[in-house]
Amino acid sequence: MKGFFLLGFLFIIGACKQVKQTEDNLYSKNLQRNVKLHILHTPPPSDRSVYNLLILNDGQDLDKLRVRETMDSLYKKEKILPLVIIGVEAGDRMQEYGVTDKPDYLGRGKKASLYDAFINNELYPYAKKESGVRKFQSVVIAGCSLGGLSAFDIAWNHPDKISKVGVFSGSFWWRDKASEDSSNSDEKNRIMYSKLKASRKKPGLQYWFYAGALEEKSDRDKDSIIDVIDDTKDIINLLLKKNVVATEGIVYKESPTGIHDYSSWSEVFPEFLVWAFPVR
Repeated sequence: MKGFFLLGFLFIIGACKQVKQTEDNLYSKNLQRNVKLHILHTPPPSDRSVYNLLILNDGQDLDKLRVRETMDSLYKKEKILPLVIIGVEAGDRMQEYGVTDKPDYLGRGKKASLYDAFINNELYPYAKKESGVRKFQSVVIAGCSLGGLSAFDIAWNHPDKISKVGVFSGSFWWRDKASEDSSNSDEKNRIMYSKLKASRKKPGLQYWFYAGALEEKSDRDKDSIIDVIDDTKDIINLLLKKNVVATEGIVYKESPTGIHDYSSWSEVFPEFLVWAFPVR
């Protein structure tokens, strides 16, 4: 399919604020597979330079996240800017998601660097070409769980293109030693945490994090706070400690009833979209 905005032009009269949805396949040389894309867009603005892009991991789950109805409602209420959302359908997510150049202790995430290259070198040029823009006004990437870890890592690697990142219940526990290993250390063996700690970059990103209090029962440090919350807050505190972002550049949402599921993530997705693409 070429020119996924053609449908938007056909309906622009009489349905000027209606979100359209199409699908496409993009062959990735990096991943050596066809990648299915789920594409949603508001009507194309006359000035294409005001178009924005959101890349979502786990694009096969857009319906569970209620992306279309949320996007449509917020755009009609003039709460968000003109927007293209591309949901990237996952392949082998346990290998393609993770942290670039650093598999976990079970060898998962070996293709994370290839997925990063796909987003940066293949999907991004595709999105610009198909939407008819030379440069998007802003580019945001987001994901849930392991897809959230992937989104965070890709944003950190490419702040020249990406300005904001959304992480819903991110898998910041991802580690290069098993928790049961006697030499395991949260300080040294959580892969993303260690990457940030060793980095000298100041990428200028803005960050949106979410965690739910009922996502799990695991509590490694026995502080009565579940790991998904502890791990997320540790990342936030490290970002602030390293002075790579001001306090106002980070949003953290915590739900006392949130579980590790799209039923909870979809509840906060509208807040995320308004934060990512606000109408000033």
